[in-house]
Amino acid sequence: MNPDSLKREAAARAVDLVEPGMRLGLGTGSTAKHFVALLGERVRAGLDVIGVPTSEATRADAEAAGIRMSTLEETPALDLTVDGADEIAPDLSAIKGGGGALLREKIVAAASARMVVIADESKWVETLGRFPLPVEVVPFGVAPTTIAVEAAAVAAGCAGRAVLRRTREGHAFVTDGGHLILDLALGRIPDPAALAERLAAVPGVVEHGLFIGLVRTAILAGSAGIRIETARAVRG
Repeated sequence: MNPDSLKREAAARAVDLVEPGMRLGLGTGSTAKHFVALLGERVRAGLDVIGVPTSEATRADAEAAGIRMSTLEETPALDLTVDGADEIAPDLSAIKGGGGALLREKIVAAASARMVVIADESKWVETLGRFPLPVEVVPFGVAPTTIAVEAAAVAAGCAGRAVLRRTREGHAFVTDGGHLILDLALGRIPDPAALAERLAAVPGVVEHGLFIGLVRTAILAGSAGIRIETARAVRG
């Protein structure tokens, strides 16, 4: 089964968690896109839910699917967020932001009673870091911010180079919030919590793609079927 089919299988299992009347956070990326499409099928069949998107791309997909939309200003407390992940570790810490929506994804996740990530089994890793860590930064002073981000990684025991993300056309990638993204290539992150703390202290850093203590359940699709991993400790 190809990766896209596995993503759809994971998304289909997540749709089974949705109950009538739920307020849902809708993630961003190729796997979350499957979830939105499958949720739309159920909505068109009569399911009544409200969705809060984590990106403008997801908003467009959800509206096209017929899902009723809201915002965190109108709906500040969510029941469930379903999103993809670029990497997931056994403690359910994760790297997200490959699609460029990490700031909104983290805000929506933090506003949710439960966050579920869906992915194909290749995203399951013993240690985070093989996937470059997205770090969202303000455009002003991006050069010194880049130096500080690399220094923060060194201080956290995982040296690496931070590269400004660009579009296929060669322009700087700009997030929905008007920020830039540095992709921090580390290879291995021995202490994600320490790195998260140091990155958060860098002036100019808006957010980073380390999701620690937010994911409650991971739904992983592989050649042997669906595997569900649950966090050992409940957040907060």
